[in-house]
Amino acid sequence: MKYHKNPLDANIMANKNKNKNNKKDKDDKNELVIARNKKAWHDYEILEAIEAGIVLTGSEVKSLRESNAVLTGAFARIRNGEVFLEGLEIQPYSHSANSSSSSHTKRPRKLLLHRAQIDKWSRSMDTKNLTITALSIYLTGGIIKVEIGLSRGKKSHDKRQDLKKKDTQRGLDRLRKLSR
Repeated sequence: MKYHKNPLDANIMANKNKNKNNKKDKDDKNELVIARNKKAWHDYEILEAIEAGIVLTGSEVKSLRESNAVLTGAFARIRNGEVFLEGLEIQPYSHSANSSSSSHTKRPRKLLLHRAQIDKWSRSMDTKNLTITALSIYLTGGIIKVEIGLSRGKKSHDKRQDLKKKDTQRGLDRLRKLSR
């Protein structure tokens, strides 16, 4: 049995051991959402979503930590067995002395995925006429991740139905709140 000088040290050690055993536990993650693509949820039906790593430069990481990103219109393409995120606009880092990086704000950025996942999504895109859209970009455990989704475009009548459902649900919630 180990004796700790400070009782807080024992709690820290217990939490470290807990985190080692449950690395994928969502409750233990501290996620900071940098940008969301709300338009994607409106314009597309998201069939499947996964988390992907992204290859960035140092100044891009610093800029993302300041939440200087626009995700609207971002999508992914599969080229030569690799996935590239296009349309993600990262503003230049505000404290940077190098102003030449401002011309590359919308450059394609490589996403890091497993080969099996890339092949599966590539087959789905070819056969079912689907696209890959960027849903959100967030910071988790000091690492920047992108949530991408395999999606199908919605028709205008589908969008209207979704808006009606949201409106009726909002009305029901308001009535429940008033009846308390």
